[in-house]
Amino acid sequence: MMISTTDPITMHDVTDPESHPYIIEGEGPNAIKIYFESEDTKREYMDIAVEHPGEDFTTNLDNPQPMAGDRPRS
Repeated sequence: MMISTTDPITMHDVTDPESHPYIIEGEGPNAIKIYFESEDTKREYMDIAVEHPGEDFTTNLDNPQPMAGDRPRS
């Protein structure tokens, strides 16, 4: 797990992180523990909208035209 002691909202270094709020993003060895200066900056971070492009399938990006070197579809 990676650890960040820089509050992502204020960009200030969090001294004495054990006495500050944190969240854990992700799982396993790629997870990151993010410390915040206050509950207010943690809440502000949590309120940031996250896009999930892998879940939005309303647009079909398939190009039915063959590209150079492609075999014709049967």
